[in-house]
Amino acid sequence: MKISYKKLWKLLIDRDLLKKDLAEMAQISAASIAKLGRNENVNTEILLKICTALECDISDIMEIVQAD
Repeated sequence: MKISYKKLWKLLIDRDLLKKDLAEMAQISAASIAKLGRNENVNTEILLKICTALECDISDIMEIVQAD
């Protein structure tokens, strides 16, 4: 099992936002955005900031998927 942030990227597209917009809104670093882009582990504080900025739930930005 692994974590996928595809839901986050789809949400950004649906809201016509760029990754840099998300970084500014959530006050997170470009390094954190890069980690999310690679489906790597990030601190739960980062996820909380994203959910707060986008006014969404954690399940709206990530999911657990089967590993290849």
